[in-house]
Amino acid sequence: MDRRAYLKTVGVGGASAALAGCLGGGGGDETIVPGTNSGFAPFEFTRDGELVGFDIDLAEEAITRAGYEVGDWTDIDFDSLIPSLNEGNIDLIAAGMTINDQRQQQIAFTDPYYESNQSVLVNSENDFSPESVEDLEGARVGAQGGTTGEAEVEALIEEGIVSGDDYRQYDNYTLAAQDLENGNVDAIVIDVPVARNFAGSRPVEVAFVIETGEVFGFGMRDDDDRISDINDALAEIEEDGTYDELVAEWFE
Repeated sequence: MDRRAYLKTVGVGGASAALAGCLGGGGGDETIVPGTNSGFAPFEFTRDGELVGFDIDLAEEAITRAGYEVGDWTDIDFDSLIPSLNEGNIDLIAAGMTINDQRQQQIAFTDPYYESNQSVLVNSENDFSPESVEDLEGARVGAQGGTTGEAEVEALIEEGIVSGDDYRQYDNYTLAAQDLENGNVDAIVIDVPVARNFAGSRPVEVAFVIETGEVFGFGMRDDDDRISDINDALAEIEEDGTYDELVAEWFE
């Protein structure tokens, strides 16, 4: 009997208890240690000292349903997530990470769990109201390092629309939003749902959307066979309505 059939027969709780008994309390291959980069609300952020968000809930639900234990979360810089995964310090990346060719050369991804585009966020109290990327000429533009938002800005620099001297790179988007509020940057390029989250709590607004058609996935090591179990769990989460409940909780 394969793992999925076994889980359906005895249930996740029974399987976890049995495995814990065999392993003397869990750990090893039966524990999946997740990693993230907070400051990307509503996907992952800290509230009252606790790590919360859509990615956090979805990842923990998927890990548990797949029959594994959730290890302690590791919260590190976005650029450090893939190296940390490949070094074995974490087992799964849940950080609003876009699936692209460059990353797929380094790690494996689960099936996509979210679709997104990029948006240009500006200070709603200023007069700067760009309507297209061409309107960003001469503007100071920021993004978080290692993100697809940064890739969009780099493309604008290559096209000569944005000057390299006018680009501001941030460790996280919370710092970028603060700089936007303070007038130290004119716009930031950021995922649409995160931009809308900032717009709901800060004097900033989405000026326009860059249609990128990107999708997010959880990152795992290429040789980690547990990815198939996580994919099965994600499918179950979508089929039974749990996914829609999480979307309603964090995005609506």
